[in-house]
Amino acid sequence: MKFLRDALDGIKPNFISGGKWEKWNPVFETFETFLFTPDHVTTSGSHIRDGVDMKRLMTVVVLALFPALFFGMYNIGYFHFEQLVAIGQLPSYTFMEAFLFGLWKMLPIIIVSYGVGLGIEFIFAMFYGHSIHEGYFVTGMLIPLIVPVDLPLWMLAVAIVFGVVIGKEIFGGTGMNILNPALVVRAFLFFAYPTFMSGDKVWVAGASEIDGMSGATILGQLGSGAEAVVAQSYSVMDMFIGLIPGSIGETSTLAILMGAVVLLLAGVASWRIMLSGVIGAGIMSALFLLWGGALTDASALIGLKPLMDFGFNHLLVGGFAFGLVFMATDPVSATQTNTGKWIYGFLIGFLSILLRVLNGFPEAVMLVILLLNVFAPTIDHYVVQASVKRRNKRVEDRIKKALSA
Repeated sequence: MKFLRDALDGIKPNFISGGKWEKWNPVFETFETFLFTPDHVTTSGSHIRDGVDMKRLMTVVVLALFPALFFGMYNIGYFHFEQLVAIGQLPSYTFMEAFLFGLWKMLPIIIVSYGVGLGIEFIFAMFYGHSIHEGYFVTGMLIPLIVPVDLPLWMLAVAIVFGVVIGKEIFGGTGMNILNPALVVRAFLFFAYPTFMSGDKVWVAGASEIDGMSGATILGQLGSGAEAVVAQSYSVMDMFIGLIPGSIGETSTLAILMGAVVLLLAGVASWRIMLSGVIGAGIMSALFLLWGGALTDASALIGLKPLMDFGFNHLLVGGFAFGLVFMATDPVSATQTNTGKWIYGFLIGFLSILLRVLNGFPEAVMLVILLLNVFAPTIDHYVVQASVKRRNKRVEDRIKKALSA
């Protein structure tokens, strides 16, 4: 790597202040710090000194997304070819054919995600004269994993512009945003182009173009009362492994758990948020199961029975695991205090299942996380204030005790 370091050092004077390409310094600095550890360090004061910078942390998150990404590629091809086999247009297929088909479908989505998003980052960096923020390195990989495979690329591009500008840049960029930009993109797509984000034709590649192909998500089928169809089509193991229709990277709980292990071992994500989210979802599911046992057939009239029959399988479908591991644990938009993280994660799990059951809304996880993003500072505020009151109370008690003595 010495030759690359020497090459960068040779052209670096052109990009620093006074150089002929100084306006392009944010771009040069981005590539330099991506390849090598920055040479600027803290030399005084009480600070933590560590060789891991923001870009290295972002790299860990992207690596943690790889299991979901690779399985998503295979799952795209798997369901596409399975549908063709089912309607008699294809006799058989191989694992590699399924994976390569998924890779071919994923590449344009990833290219558009990074191309449009980083383009906006470059424009803002050059306009304001600061370095390019590292946050989109992760956001650019998250976005392709939370959209349907056949989403038109121009819609994706429009949504990314909205998500990056409105969800992040207007707040001051990475570290200042109160909302998760990837979820802002997903919410924009869902409300702006609902027919391309829901239904039977958007989750399987080519379903909208070939007669006889379909691919409704499990939550969509349950919401319409088709629990018997789901039970016959997908086992618990299918749901856990991820052999179900859905957004590209959200179907495999197993792959997502692999990513969670990477994040936790690296100390990047909060285990408190993950654990409390599972606890909240489990309690809510248990309450509906207990309620369902006490209800009569009237439960079907208010839409409760379908999801009661699946109980804790809520944790395996509908992107719940993906949202909890990769979205809820975003260190910028989540709560910062330890107690706040327990409250924040619990409410995400609890409210997600509540909305799914009572409202039959598959996108509950997305909206609940965005809602809790907004309330995260408030949660931290009251946690801190409660701590201050407890400390003041202890001080007052000690003073009273000393005076009485």
